[in-house]
Amino acid sequence: MCAGQAVKPGRDENIRYRIWRTTMKIVIAPDSFKDSLSAQAVADAIASGLAEVWPHAELIKCPMADGGEGTIEALLAACNGELMSARVNGPLGQPVEAQWGWLAESRTAIIEMAMASGLQLLTLEQRDACVTSTAGTGQLILAALDAGARRIILAIGGSATNDGG
Repeated sequence: MCAGQAVKPGRDENIRYRIWRTTMKIVIAPDSFKDSLSAQAVADAIASGLAEVWPHAELIKCPMADGGEGTIEALLAACNGELMSARVNGPLGQPVEAQWGWLAESRTAIIEMAMASGLQLLTLEQRDACVTSTAGTGQLILAALDAGARRIILAIGGSATNDGG
């Protein structure tokens, strides 16, 4: 190499430089951690850790759900909906305060079966699919219809029942 000649960066140095100069976008799209954290809490924790490592990265939190617990929360966060509630029967007929989502603009209700007929409403000893019921889920559907729902999204994960609906 001659004196005064510029050193041409190698391929790896070019890649590192481009990554360093470009704002990195990271999409954080977790589901909930069963019986411990909501999808939003998981997304927040991941974002917190990533922000320490890449403080200039653009972090896009998009909590997800698979149709079980956390579906209402994830869809309301994505669609700017409202949380509603109704007193209904739980899987063993006990009264429970169950939540459901409302998207006013489209008149869409989001009902999560787990809220009224879910495993989390029962102790381990009470879990018996031969005696549990989805009547409370039906009551949530009626509450949504009474509120003016024209469309219902029914998430059926996390059910304590096996009654065919």
